[in-house]
Amino acid sequence: MAFEPKIVQRAMARLERRREGRERKRWDLEQRLYQQEPKLRDLDRALRGTMVELTDLIAAGKPVQADGPEIAAIRQKNLDLQAQRAELLHALGYPPDALDRKPACPKCGDTGWNGTEMCSCLKQLCTQEQIKELTSLLNLTEEQSFARLRLDVYSDRPWQGMARSPRENMTRVVAVCEGFARQFPSYPLKNLLLSGGTGLGKTFLSGCIAREVSERGFSVVYDTAISLFAAFESRKFSRDMEEGRQARDETRRYLHCDLLILDDLGSELTTPFVQSALYELINSRLLADKRTIISTNLSIEQIAARYTPQIASRIEGLFQELTFYGEDIRLKRP
Repeated sequence: MAFEPKIVQRAMARLERRREGRERKRWDLEQRLYQQEPKLRDLDRALRGTMVELTDLIAAGKPVQADGPEIAAIRQKNLDLQAQRAELLHALGYPPDALDRKPACPKCGDTGWNGTEMCSCLKQLCTQEQIKELTSLLNLTEEQSFARLRLDVYSDRPWQGMARSPRENMTRVVAVCEGFARQFPSYPLKNLLLSGGTGLGKTFLSGCIAREVSERGFSVVYDTAISLFAAFESRKFSRDMEEGRQARDETRRYLHCDLLILDDLGSELTTPFVQSALYELINSRLLADKRTIISTNLSIEQIAARYTPQIASRIEGLFQELTFYGEDIRLKRP
């Protein structure tokens, strides 16, 4: 699950703030109890002193056995002090570990990582940060979910040249999109092409899918065709080192995320470079077995004419086309 670096950075910052917040609360309690019962401070100092004694004993260079009398004496002293400390904390109304530094996540110790693997606690924060990002880009609202999707805004009357009414068609489209999102990434249809005119729900359904897949812990990147191809162009032609580095980071996230949603394909100025970049994007993700959704006003035939037959062939053969038609539903919403 390749979350974007900026998402991971924001999640790590939240993890650190949480850790600092817990430490502040622990320290405040410690200082309050020290004032209330000075003997507790003395016991803590004595406990730290036993660790110094043990370190000095080992550092002295004399042969010391782990079960020898010197270490046994220090260990017993430490245990006696811990027992006194626990009794004193109990008298103050606190458990023995009230002042211990305890991680919120015992699996990773609040580092966010188990070796090289991201811990579930950090994944959860990454998911939350990713949903914030998608909410901003897609203008997601609480209404934008499969559970709240309305099909009654689509006409149930026959549509010219189509076997199904717009409502019947959208019932099928929504079923596929919902299955894709909820069974991601094992849904039989690996890639989707959402095609049709404006105002028919392509972006809305893209948002529903993005929310569902994100909430299940997968990395999702959404961007418009104009922004995506601009990043590819900057990666290749930029002479500014920082701009070029940012462009390389952008293109890497397009290529490696679990789900890429490419919106409004065909809105960009189509050039030979754009054709090449689009082929690289689609082919690289297909070879890596990554899932992609393309939203466009173009049909497969128009894609073949605008780009290249090779691109159209890859999309037609490996994407499930879902066609949107009917009246602009934005005009029907209350």
